[in-house]
Amino acid sequence: MSKISKIVARQVFDSRGNPTIEAEIFSGKSSASAICPSGASTGTYEAFEKRDKSNKKYLGKSVFKAIDLINKKISKKLKGQNVHNQERIDSIMINLDGTKQKIKIGANAILAVSMANKKLSAKIKNKPLYECFLKNKNFRLPYPLMNIINGGAHSNNGLRIQEFMIRPDGAKNFSDAVRMCYLVIQNLKKIINSKGLSTSVGDEGGFAPMINKNENALTLIVNAIKKSGFINGKHISICLDVAANELYKKGKYSIHSTKFISTNESIKKYLQLIKRFKIKSIEDPFSENDWSSWNKMIKASKKTQIVGDDLYVTNLERLKMGFLNNSSNSILVKLNQIGTVTETLEVIKFAKIIGFSTIISHRSGDSEDTFIADLAVGTDSNQIKTGSLSRSERVAKYNQLIRIEENLGKKAKMNKIH
Repeated sequence: MSKISKIVARQVFDSRGNPTIEAEIFSGKSSASAICPSGASTGTYEAFEKRDKSNKKYLGKSVFKAIDLINKKISKKLKGQNVHNQERIDSIMINLDGTKQKIKIGANAILAVSMANKKLSAKIKNKPLYECFLKNKNFRLPYPLMNIINGGAHSNNGLRIQEFMIRPDGAKNFSDAVRMCYLVIQNLKKIINSKGLSTSVGDEGGFAPMINKNENALTLIVNAIKKSGFINGKHISICLDVAANELYKKGKYSIHSTKFISTNESIKKYLQLIKRFKIKSIEDPFSENDWSSWNKMIKASKKTQIVGDDLYVTNLERLKMGFLNNSSNSILVKLNQIGTVTETLEVIKFAKIIGFSTIISHRSGDSEDTFIADLAVGTDSNQIKTGSLSRSERVAKYNQLIRIEENLGKKAKMNKIH
């Protein structure tokens, strides 16, 4: 039996330049480390991120208290535990915290250890990480949901919608999927440049031109798809992340302009966008507690993938509520929303039972850690959302998926899109 001998945590930095936690677990001469990501647009029901708010040296964002809890409390509790018993290790940490949203120790502390342990287990078994989740054969690669224009909380332009993404539905394999996205991104860059707009990028690598109408951003993307030799809605599909929590006030929404309008009016405008721009997926079209609006949306747009992110926050209880309410047909999965690998896998398993598509996702504050690439393949998830084809913390995940595809050889196939 491979036992945990010690755990060491340290403060490192994420892609936004903010402090975050890296945990390293040791068993004999072997060790593995993992870095916890951090979100900007966060749901109320997400697990708690522990930061040193009184430490002005890091503007209240340092994580030294959480690190101290790992080095002293978690390390002591997990010493001698079997590395390969992930459920047991995660359960010990959950019980050690003892709160619903992991407030005492912090989900960022717990998750860094949980991910590192999973990596160490795979390393000791001498297996690729993707083979150590829910599947052990017939692996399939996810379709990338590639963020190409940033708005909302991820940029400082006037766009209401947070992410404008493309999905290469016509791709033959994952490498081809990346190639197709590459062409659209490069052509989009030329088009933006030709209009005298900036091609600087937002938190997740997508362009953040100073435009303030959703339709203008969508038109740019349609033109880039055409310029690349593809057909919009066939070879490449447009997908949106609205992040409507940020656009909600007193039962009304300012999704389509700065004016707040009713749910019914918002849905009407969504349907117009879907028809005009052949949009295939919409994430968080309404706020996290507005269950009735979600139900209306799924009924009105039966052929569209409606994705719950802030609605579910990778929480099994929330997902069950959404299923009973008929709120969506897809779930975004973010490890740090719930705080352990085990709980994340439970959510994915249930999502598959109820027929939801699963989309493994990064956070806006991410790192060079490629854990989610292996997670997507190892859980047979339909799609992965990990930013644009720029910024190394985003590209790292795509590069890892290219390696996995190469490793699988002729057995490598693309997943199905619902």
